[in-house]
Amino acid sequence: MSLYHFAKTVVWYVLKPLYRMEVSGQENIPSEGPVIVCANHISNLDPPLVGGSIKREMFFIAKEELFEKKWLARLLSRINVFPIKRGMSDRQAIRKALGLLKDDRGLVIFPEGTRSKTGQLGKGLSGVGFFALRSKATVVPCAIIGPYKIGKKVRIVYGQPLDLTHLREEKKDVKEVTQHIMASIKQLIENNQ
Repeated sequence: MSLYHFAKTVVWYVLKPLYRMEVSGQENIPSEGPVIVCANHISNLDPPLVGGSIKREMFFIAKEELFEKKWLARLLSRINVFPIKRGMSDRQAIRKALGLLKDDRGLVIFPEGTRSKTGQLGKGLSGVGFFALRSKATVVPCAIIGPYKIGKKVRIVYGQPLDLTHLREEKKDVKEVTQHIMASIKQLIENNQ
């Protein structure tokens, strides 16, 4: 068993009962082919819980600052996390993400780029729109509904895959595609609160 699968199993079985995790819509995530799961971001626990709730192996993009300590960088890379420089075009991270999608892998992205301090959905960064347009990946919106308080229920809801065909055909820019993805996440949150 890889470290990714071991960590995923341990984290899921420890955290699931603590937060009375409820997951729905997992059938909306294709079992093969390139996929981008786009979720809102309300806690540091979001990545392990989203990863733990998805059957297939996924990869995660995280802020470069998490990789400053060598031991942590090694651990993160072994559990499918790779760094991105925030606030600039990071060619290496872009190549890595597009390469994974080209190889029919799954990517989890938190389009806000940072945790929401208020729990409200923030503005999406255009990177998610870029990856959606540049790849043939299926895009699946995901709503994480808290709060993260021990004993309180946390819900993870996966929505229907987004049909981006018309946006691709009309050659919409990355900002418009990002807005479309964020609107889908917002709708999912509102429909499941």
